[in-house]
Amino acid sequence: MAQESKTPQRSQQKPPTHFLDVSPDGTVEVPAQSVPVSSFLSPEAKSYVAAHLKDMRDPNATYTEKGVPRFMMPYLERQKALFPLVMDDTKIASVHVFVFTPKDGVSQKNADRVLIDLHGGGFSGCWPGCGLLESMPLASLGKIKVISVDYREGPENVFPAASEDVATVYVELLKKYRPENIGIYGCSAGGGLTTMSIAWFIKHNIPLPGAIGVFCASAGNIGVGGDSTYFAWPFGEARLAAPPPTSSNRRTGYFSGTDPKDPLVAPINSPELLAKFPPTLIVTGTRDFALSGALYTHSQLVKLGVDAQLHVWEGLFHGFFYNPDVPESQDAYQVMVRFFDKNLGSHAK
Repeated sequence: MAQESKTPQRSQQKPPTHFLDVSPDGTVEVPAQSVPVSSFLSPEAKSYVAAHLKDMRDPNATYTEKGVPRFMMPYLERQKALFPLVMDDTKIASVHVFVFTPKDGVSQKNADRVLIDLHGGGFSGCWPGCGLLESMPLASLGKIKVISVDYREGPENVFPAASEDVATVYVELLKKYRPENIGIYGCSAGGGLTTMSIAWFIKHNIPLPGAIGVFCASAGNIGVGGDSTYFAWPFGEARLAAPPPTSSNRRTGYFSGTDPKDPLVAPINSPELLAKFPPTLIVTGTRDFALSGALYTHSQLVKLGVDAQLHVWEGLFHGFFYNPDVPESQDAYQVMVRFFDKNLGSHAK
């Protein structure tokens, strides 16, 4: 009698089930999983991400004292040590500003150039903390004057107060600087405000600056929404995914009473305005909750023929470059400095 084969029949083998549940509308149900920090990060950045995630869960670390969140205070002290600057606390026209000048002076080619920083803080705070952290590296490393604007914020003020303040400072600077020699940039709310300011200038026939930087933000305010709401947000801020913004939940605080489709509020809604944008640098990270908005802004600018650069840092979160001791932050500073050096006009009048 022939012996029975002990080899299992092919029909008896069950294929491994690695599939996710998918709803008819494309919603994917993702099971719980562990997500380590990116293997591509420098050792310093890996420690930085771990510390940041813990800080975001600690109310004591996120508490703000005199306009500086506590977790940012060590970054501020390090920047002050690394970047020797002279800071002038003053006003331009009627607007309060800080003016940063390298201690050894601006470079010869930047004698007739200037940068304007619009600080982050959700249109509701982080002055002067964010303004200092965004301005000092570029002023020192770029050997250029940087003016950080203390624009009006919510909830005491509403749109278009900040756009008006930026325009006031910018128009005053036009008395001394050619528009092509002025750069404007900002992080988070300040990045969104940068795009809103360009829309405001266009509407009011104000000459446009030579280049702009939209950091950790988009042309739709700070750029919350898209896939990054569900992926970058929890992995970068240690918080559960928030619902995408709607017309109802965005019309509060600084944006109270505004139409979210208004191009002066969110320039992404007007291809006509976007097509007139000057050279634009977009900086974000794969764990930045503004990632999707930043990517979408870049794609729309490129489609419209605007000279737009996109730099995405692997594994890093919203406003990661505030910490100057991380190699990835130093790389980001160099990208920013080179971009403005290349795109601002000649220093010769």
